[in-house]
Amino acid sequence: QVQLVESGGGSVQPGGSLTLLCVASETIFFTMGWYRQAPGKQRELVATITPGGTRTNYADSVKGRFTIAQDNAKKSVYLQMHNLTPEDSAVYYCNRANYPMEPDTLGSWGPGTQVTVSS
Repeated sequence: QVQLVESGGGSVQPGGSLTLLCVASETIFFTMGWYRQAPGKQRELVATITPGGTRTNYADSVKGRFTIAQDNAKKSVYLQMHNLTPEDSAVYYCNRANYPMEPDTLGSWGPGTQVTVSS
């Protein structure tokens, strides 16, 4: 089964930017998504990208601020995040998804990467 490892999180001020990286143990041939989970809240899917990067979709809460991309040669999926707000603070994970915006996760999760937005 594909193993996923996320990185790139950190602490930023409101309005700041971060780019998250997800590296897979093998080439990905299915739709991928970025999920996030804030304390006390359910995990939510915020962005998806189809194989080859042909189509992307975003949750309304991040549309226009986040960009998902992938590099199959590097077995990687990225999430560029701009104009961050405290409501974006969460642990971010990558995992399988269905286009346009439906969770369809693999049996396991990576460690996630923490994003904290505060002044």
